[in-house]
This record gives sequence, C-alpha cells and structure tokens, in this order.
Amino acid sequence: MFATLRQNQPIMETSSNYGAFIERFLLPPSSSPPGHAPLPLTSLTFAVKDIFDVKGYVTGFGNPDWLRTHPVATSTAPTVLTLLKAGAACVGKTVMDEMAYSINGENIHYGTPINPCAADRVPGGSSSGSAVAVGAKLVDFSLGTDTGGSVRVPASYCGIFGFRPSHGAITESGVTPMAQSFDTVGWFARDPKTFTSVGRILLQLTEVSAVRATRIIIADDCFRLSSTPFDLITQVVTKAAEKLYGGDVLKHENLGDYVKDNVPSLNHFMTKEKTDQVYNIPSLAALSSAMRSLQRFEFKSNHGEWISAVKPNLGPGISERVSEALYATGEDTDICHAIRRELRDALTSLLGDFGVLMIPTVPGSPPKLQTDPSELEVFRARAFSLLSIAGVSGFCQVVPLSTIYMLFRN
Repeated sequence: MFATLRQNQPIMETSSNYGAFIERFLLPPSSSPPGHAPLPLTSLTFAVKDIFDVKGYVTGFGNPDWLRTHPVATSTAPTVLTLLKAGAACVGKTVMDEMAYSINGENIHYGTPINPCAADRVPGGSSSGSAVAVGAKLVDFSLGTDTGGSVRVPASYCGIFGFRPSHGAITESGVTPMAQSFDTVGWFARDPKTFTSVGRILLQLTEVSAVRATRIIIADDCFRLSSTPFDLITQVVTKAAEKLYGGDVLKHENLGDYVKDNVPSLNHFMTKEKTDQVYNIPSLAALSSAMRSLQRFEFKSNHGEWISAVKPNLGPGISERVSEALYATGEDTDICHAIRRELRDALTSLLGDFGVLMIPTVPGSPPKLQTDPSELEVFRARAFSLLSIAGVSGFCQVVPLSTIYMLFRN
C-alpha cells in the first residue's frame, strides 16, 4: 500500500508498520513562543482512526465505497486540533473495522493490523490500527472511538492503556457517527505518563489532584465470565487494592443480581433472551441486547440511506450486522433510554463518591485470526455482557496493561 506525506513524498507501507496505517501524512504541531515553557505534548507523535475528519483528506470510515462516495473534509476535527495545539504531531490515519461495526479488528479491504503482542490473533476493533500503532511503538499515542468497546477491546488485546471517557466528555464534532447514544472519543498510550498527559489535554483538566478511592467493588460474577481462573485474578486485585488503600475499601458484589434488582426496565429484554445461548449473567446479557438494539436503530438512522443507495461491499460479519440494522424499527427506543437512566442511577448509588468497579475487560485472550464465526459469537456475547456496563451507563472506563480494568464514576 502506498501513502503520501502532505508534501507528496511517497512512503511504502511495509511489515515494519504492522499494517496499522491506511494513510501517512504530517500535520505539524504548534510550538511555544520563544522564552516560554514547552507545550505539554511537545515531541510526541500520534495517529488518528480513519473516522476523524482531517482537512484535505476524505474520512474513509473503514470502507472503500464510503471513501469513494464522500467529499474531502473541509476542516479538521476539534479533538485533533487540540492535540496539535498542545504540541503533538499527527503522522497519519489508521485502519479501522468497516463503519466501526466490529470489535475484532479485521478488515478485508485494507488488511488486518498485526497484533504486536500475538501476531496470530486479532488486534481488536474497531480502533484496531490506532491500538496497534501504539503497541508497536510507531507513535506515542493515538485517537480512537468507542461505541460498544472499540477502544477498550483493542487496548486489552494489544497490552496498552486505553480510555473510554464519560459519554459527552469529549466533543465528537468532526467524527463520523456510529450510534450517538454511545459514541465516545478515546485514546491509547503505552505508558502512564503519556496516557495521563493526553487525558489532561483532551478532558481540559488544567489542575488535577489525587483522589483516594472510597470503595473498590470487585464484581465477582463478571470475573467468572473470564477464561482466566477467578481466584488468580481476584487475588492480584485484592493485594493491589489493600496495598494502595487498605482492606476497608474493598467490597464484593454480584453485579448481575444488582443490575436485575435495580434496572426494572431490563425485564423487557430479559424475556426475549434465547435459553440456548451461553451468556451466564442474564441481566447483563439483557443489558447488551438493549445496547445493541438502540445501536442498530441509530446506525440505520445515520447511514441507512447511504447503504441502500450505494450497496457497499462489506466484509463477513459486518455485512450481516449492517443488514440486521437496516430492519431496525426503533420500537424499543424509549425502553432503551429508560434502561440507560436506571443503570446510571443504580451504579451511582453503588459506587458513591469516588468509587471504583473492577471487572474484566473481555472474557478471555484475543481470538485467533479467521476464527469460525459460530465460535466467535459465544465470545462476542460474553464480551458485550461486560462491555455494555460502561456503554449503557455512560460512565468512563480505563484499561490498564493487564486484562483487568476499572470503571469510574465521573
């Protein structure tokens, strides 16, 4: 694949780039005035998912037919401009899953970015290229988006930090929507210092003081969804929490039961669940169903006309999900919004001020490349049972280097 710099100097994409980039260019950073301190992100480089507008380039949304039928962007997304003004340089756009409709990271048109931790396994999507670019040390940090898990999953698979902010905390202007009730702009980094520095810029946090967690809740039933032994994970979590905060802040919760008891509108979706599907936590499976139902309807509202008119060539899995979305009626929309409100209230009550909920990011190791779709479906079902907690509530979520992450109230 050939790509070009803004100065029209050709660059050949090679295996050393891990297939992360779909287009290489240089957006130069701002510089601090003479005599002033360096800007906070000076000397750092970043890449952006091919869902962000960059002036002079077509936002490709992961699909060649979309690229072909959409105009060149006339402005750059404010989030990208914010990072440039903070002193970072943008060096290109990254590969993503088509129309942001997958958590695998595979793309039949542009190739699948190589997972730097496990080359025989998927990198996770839909922000696959952005995560790989960071994990492979091609850039210092990168931008992605997270609707159903598209920052959290690739961060976990690629062994890096990833952040999904509270819904609406970062502007989505200049970003192609997937499903606006869940869309968020997130970021990736390899080390805590860079991760925090980028977060302060994007969240506009000029002054940050350390806050002591008032309670740390381990969701025991969620950890039992994971293929990693339950005791092994919880022992590590418990020891770390006790060392940092003392044992008095640690609590245990069966989150599925808590959600079932405190989100009554979920009954609408629990009655529709198929008994032969392996979900393990019925209330979280219903939460996932509600999230995906509203996502389908909003995706159709955003892109249904274009899909019907263009009939784009879509890859396996993506094609089936898009087709399903085109039949969405929106009849459950009011119930889905009620579930969102109830879940947010329930988790606010559970966490209190400065509470932390600890759950697995995903139910196991990254699936192998070209895994049988039927096998993947069980994994996806369990994954979305976990991912929907932050997605539906709108709370923020961070993925550390391990397979464990925290869900903060913000």
